[in-house]
Amino acid sequence: MFGIADTKDVKDDLVEDLGLEEEYSSSSLDALVDGDSRYIKDLRVNLKKTLKSDHLSKKEAAIIALAIAVNEKNEPLKKYFQSLARDHEATEEEIGDAVACASLLAANNVLYRFRHFVDKEEYDKQSAGIKMNIMAKPKLEKEFFELVSLAVSAANGCELCVQSHEQSLLKLDSNEKRIFDAIRLASVITSLDKVIY
Repeated sequence: MFGIADTKDVKDDLVEDLGLEEEYSSSSLDALVDGDSRYIKDLRVNLKKTLKSDHLSKKEAAIIALAIAVNEKNEPLKKYFQSLARDHEATEEEIGDAVACASLLAANNVLYRFRHFVDKEEYDKQSAGIKMNIMAKPKLEKEFFELVSLAVSAANGCELCVQSHEQSLLKLDSNEKRIFDAIRLASVITSLDKVIY
């Protein structure tokens, strides 16, 4: 039977996994422990499983997780996933691209969600007027930059951007299993953001 001591142990393990101080706490994490929620175990398992993908390298998983942490403005997770990306041989340029991608897609997602919600031809005809040179020449390989873009767009709930990036990925010879693993990872990091902040 799972009890409060077990829940506390899993919390401690999760905190250690993320390289946080032993005494790290948040009101949400405390609520899980105090409520003896077995979900904390699920969250830890979900994180471990999504970071070990059959279709993403360890470096790619860390970079996608970093982009989602940047998107969520989550300092502890940004620090951890940046370190993890470096541990898996990501360059500073690749880390910079992950940050840039999260920032650029935040802008694009607002613009394209607006166009989608309002659905007026007049807005669709107007130029976005947002510089996006990084999309043409990213430091990350083009297919992977698109994959990070898709993950951030999914986290931000932009239907048009999700559809566009998914189609671009398939044209770049990516595949649905790789795409789905990136989205699963983005969803788990988004859920982690709700308890680690």
